[in-house]
Amino acid sequence: MSGGNFDVDAAIAHLNSHAGATSHGRCAAYVRQALAAGGIEIERTEATRYAKDYGSILLAHGFSEASVDSLISPKKGDISVIQPYPGGNIAGHITMYNGHQWVSDFRQKDMWRGPGYRENKPAYKVYRWSSNR
Repeated sequence: MSGGNFDVDAAIAHLNSHAGATSHGRCAAYVRQALAAGGIEIERTEATRYAKDYGSILLAHGFSEASVDSLISPKKGDISVIQPYPGGNIAGHITMYNGHQWVSDFRQKDMWRGPGYRENKPAYKVYRWSSNR
């Protein structure tokens, strides 16, 4: 399934207006709902349960893998899918860049969800909407 039209600004507006100051442990739901606000509906299934599994879903909906320097200069609408680290949450993490900061279910200080992610730096990939290259 391809992505069709995606309104990055609408997705970011939704995410910004719903994100809290601290995590609620619902990053995948918040990013999925933001994508829906931008025009990309992703069905809730077992495959969308964990944040770590969103890479192939994003690819199927019109995103592409961004280059490794995407952390140096992320673009508005970039989505990072982060794998779990040993001893951390098995779901991993997903977050979207709003043009100024990374946001999931909360406004983050960087791409990493918290100290465990910052310390362990687990594998991750950044996905970019194809028309946002």
